[in-house]
Amino acid sequence: MKFFQQLLVAPAALGLLAPVAATASELNMDGVNQYASQEQVTSISQFSDVQPTDWAYQALSNLIERYGCVAGYPDGTYRGQKAMTRFEAAALLNACLDRVTEVTDELKRLMAEFEKELAILKGRVDGLEAKVGELEATQFSTTTKLKGEASMILGGMPDFDNVEDSDPDNTTFNYDVRLSFDTSFSGKDLLRTRLRAGNFSSLPFGSSSQIFALDKAATTADSVRIDRLFYTFPVGDSVKLTVGALVRNTEIISFIPSAYKSNILDYFQLAGASGTYNKATGSGFGFTWNQKVDKGRPYATFSANYISSSGFADSSIGMFTEEGGINALAQLGVKAPNWGAAVAYRYGSENSRIRVPNFSGTLLSGDSTNSVAVNAYWEPTDTGWIPSISLGYGYNDGGGGFPDSQSWMVGFQWDDAFVKGNAAGFAFGMPPFTDQSEDDEAWLYEIFYKFQVTDNISITPSLFYGSNVASNGGDDAWGGVIQTTFKF
Repeated sequence: MKFFQQLLVAPAALGLLAPVAATASELNMDGVNQYASQEQVTSISQFSDVQPTDWAYQALSNLIERYGCVAGYPDGTYRGQKAMTRFEAAALLNACLDRVTEVTDELKRLMAEFEKELAILKGRVDGLEAKVGELEATQFSTTTKLKGEASMILGGMPDFDNVEDSDPDNTTFNYDVRLSFDTSFSGKDLLRTRLRAGNFSSLPFGSSSQIFALDKAATTADSVRIDRLFYTFPVGDSVKLTVGALVRNTEIISFIPSAYKSNILDYFQLAGASGTYNKATGSGFGFTWNQKVDKGRPYATFSANYISSSGFADSSIGMFTEEGGINALAQLGVKAPNWGAAVAYRYGSENSRIRVPNFSGTLLSGDSTNSVAVNAYWEPTDTGWIPSISLGYGYNDGGGGFPDSQSWMVGFQWDDAFVKGNAAGFAFGMPPFTDQSEDDEAWLYEIFYKFQVTDNISITPSLFYGSNVASNGGDDAWGGVIQTTFKF
């Protein structure tokens, strides 16, 4: 039997063999005396005949370094291949038991010294266990998490005097609430069901046909509705598929190629190409592919999706007909930790729309569009006086009676502006305008500062201005909001 195998069974062997008649005078005691008299070693490297390739190397190292109860022979060897006598086993076992006794006595001393603190910790652990048990007993699901976002927006729009039968030049206080139930069955998939409610009117903030439409401005007449219902799941390591009865095309692409995130005016959240990234919502499906690279390196990405924004709930039209508001979007991009670029294309059939135009953007019978977008952004690696820069351009080639149009934007954003966690930004550009007339060429400007009050609460005052605003009879218009957002 090898030495280490004998070590494992030494306590049992000593007891089992105790009755055997064997006296010290009948044994060769020279090796035992040499072994027992040697000082205990402090490192396995002191043994000249023990190599890292030996099968019990790690076990012997632990006994030496953790317990300090292994001795060797005077010549610096351990003789691990040598047979072990009962006396040698007793000497080794006695040394280890002495060390265990020392550790036990030290633990008893420490436990006595920190008796009060340990009692407090035990009480806290017991309390936590009780609370965890209560949560487990009362939770509504083991697979679903609730995420919420509530925005309260104080806003006003003077200088709308040219709009007949409307009087928006007053201050209003509106809300937009979103509750997402995110369910995962495998840890890598996502079933999202989102409820939404808001009390915005269409003019001037609540309609996607207005250039002053806000990013957070639902118009649900104070009722609650389901506005997302989709399922995303992985296929292999690089591809994710999404299918849903209510899904948005811009939410199933790899990324929106912009670093400007004011969350105020809707147009500036669409990378300056609101004809391509038109937030079409309905039934559909899509996929995203991300190239697998080492963390921190740029990677290629490709996304494509199909959304029916009009015929998904109407069986008399259907989601695969031209009348069903087809939105077919594809995007090819490159993304790095602090920069990104993408080109995108969207085909739109009748009953789809160009978002936030300065003209009528809904496609009528026989109309179609082929929209393209080119975008890029860059962010500094360290926050400071240098802002992130976002550039975007979009062109919409109209078919049927729908006009050609184009749009663009430039955005600057400073993260950690003045205070860590806050942000400031300025953006300008031109929402979709036609090539037929200069009457719908509108310039749009926005400036904001976001106070991150806590991790869950932010307050964002913002001012914006537009020239030649169609909804104001072609006159200039301006406004402002104070948006308070709670996330939980």
